[in-house]
Amino acid sequence: MFKPLGWMYRPTSITGWVITVLVLAFCVHIFVWVDARSHSVSDTFYGVFPYVVPTVTAWYVLAMRLSGHRE
Repeated sequence: MFKPLGWMYRPTSITGWVITVLVLAFCVHIFVWVDARSHSVSDTFYGVFPYVVPTVTAWYVLAMRLSGHRE
């Protein structure tokens, strides 16, 4: 579903693309939602961080496991 591309992974199947697009859509949605309610850049950063970092980390681990690439 994913292939290694440097230190990241790229989707190679429809399922991989769907997962990646859903993760990106979620992150953009969270950013827009938090940014509309924040008063400064630091408010936005602190509001986005607890959602985006675990989501991207989960995507990375999923991509790593589904790539079949073992180091």
